[in-house]
Amino acid sequence: MKIALQTLASGLFGVAFFAVLLFWPAGTLNYWQAWVFIAVFIVATLVPSIYLAVKDPAALQRRMKAGPSAETRTVQKLIITGTIAAVVAVLVVSALDHRFGWSNVPTAVVVLGNILVGVGLVLAQLVVIQNSYASATITVEADQKVVSTGLYGLVRHPMYVGALIMMIGTPPALDSYWGLLAVILAVPLLAARIDDEEKMLRQELDGYDEYINKVHYRLVPGVW
Repeated sequence: MKIALQTLASGLFGVAFFAVLLFWPAGTLNYWQAWVFIAVFIVATLVPSIYLAVKDPAALQRRMKAGPSAETRTVQKLIITGTIAAVVAVLVVSALDHRFGWSNVPTAVVVLGNILVGVGLVLAQLVVIQNSYASATITVEADQKVVSTGLYGLVRHPMYVGALIMMIGTPPALDSYWGLLAVILAVPLLAARIDDEEKMLRQELDGYDEYINKVHYRLVPGVW
């Protein structure tokens, strides 16, 4: 019951977060792209969360523990703070773009953006289903094992792949191209998070060095 209430509270906070950062700078509630984006976000996160609440509530609990205060490493606190600022910038710039008509985004591209948002969110949630130790914070638990199958057999950080896909899809889903500039600014933060996370995992998680030798790429096979 407790995890269900936490999931509901998290969902309501997400809706309020998007509502403030989208409709306020847009200057109107008549912003259908924002309504569709919020609906896609809710469905793509709520369905996997319900599954985890039933099948693996501990994994869902780890996933919901997020934010700068939840991080144990100072560098990660700074990175997460910067990432939150980048997300706010993506949403606000996209809403302002819609308001003042800086971009001309066809409906087909808006739909494509929402597809990317949905795919990215579902991918990130699927990672948690495949690896119950995957969490929103950088930590290693006493009985944690290296997972090298499924999505982890393709890249070392599939959850971040999902997050990146979602962020790329967000501006066009919100009727904006200019919002992609804020996404570009967030990429170095993601790279810094991955670099610091791998330093810790190599020190604290048995078998991670062998995993790195087996799966060579962090985010994009053949690239990085």
